[in-house]
Amino acid sequence: MEKRKIILDCDPGHDDAIAMMMAARHPKIDLLGITIVAGNQTLDKTLTNGLNVCQHLDIQVPVYAGMSVPMLRQQVVADDIHGETGLDGPVFAPLVREAENKHAVAYLIETLMASDGDIVLVPVGPLSNIGMAMRMEPRIVGKIKEIVLMGGAYGLGNVTPAAEFNIFADPEAAHIVFASGVPLVMMGLDLTNQTVCTPDIIERMENVGNRAGKLFGDIMRFTLKTQHEVYGLEGGPVHDATCVAYLIEPDIFTLQEMFTEIDITGGPSYGRTVCDYYGNLGKPANGKVGITLNRDRFWDLVERCVSLYRD
Repeated sequence: MEKRKIILDCDPGHDDAIAMMMAARHPKIDLLGITIVAGNQTLDKTLTNGLNVCQHLDIQVPVYAGMSVPMLRQQVVADDIHGETGLDGPVFAPLVREAENKHAVAYLIETLMASDGDIVLVPVGPLSNIGMAMRMEPRIVGKIKEIVLMGGAYGLGNVTPAAEFNIFADPEAAHIVFASGVPLVMMGLDLTNQTVCTPDIIERMENVGNRAGKLFGDIMRFTLKTQHEVYGLEGGPVHDATCVAYLIEPDIFTLQEMFTEIDITGGPSYGRTVCDYYGNLGKPANGKVGITLNRDRFWDLVERCVSLYRD
């Protein structure tokens, strides 16, 4: 079985933790490293969360701290959804796991430049690390096999009427990435909101009976609480998990090629992924955008990933 070499770039974050859980054990994924960025919370908190998840699940993959602020805009965080720590809900043992000394941007550049062009980047948070790496060393663009990202929407935003959080948190970095020419797959809100996790799904994962299943439950019970309080919803999506699921079983998803650009004008649509759904602009597509998924098959895959952990 050929493994997909990936670097997971994330801002843990509840759904980030589930993406980590899936990527670290599935036999089709070779997780080379985890790079952390500020986003759902400040970098000190997202880094602690990433290390806690790795320690808790015995994920033996190097973790690198990256960008603590966006490239240009004032920082925003998603504490209304993810809480004061960025991963409220689970209780972890005292943290002894440490991050690597190297900065995440330096790690990305060095790893990609030394590669055979066979590494997929999987950013599921703001694109600050990826955008900065492309600016610091433009030659990495030709060394990236593909970028599979969670962010944006061709429809409605979730932090403004126009913008999704990950792109809104660093639109200038997203502009760099979307304009880079690297093959892109965008899992936006239109797709990821189809992964609503309900109490029966939580019980299903907890019934696996291992540490990963319990962590899934602790994560998603908190997420359901905040989704209900903020949006009035009775379930919560696991946005970031879709990117890892796509790399494992792409035929779960339907995608459409589109030209997409990022609004960096600073107006009311600042941070919007402007997706040319109908091809009105006549520009060649620069990526594929997620449209639908098979929900039953998606949750079957998540359960298989959870069951791969042996306590």
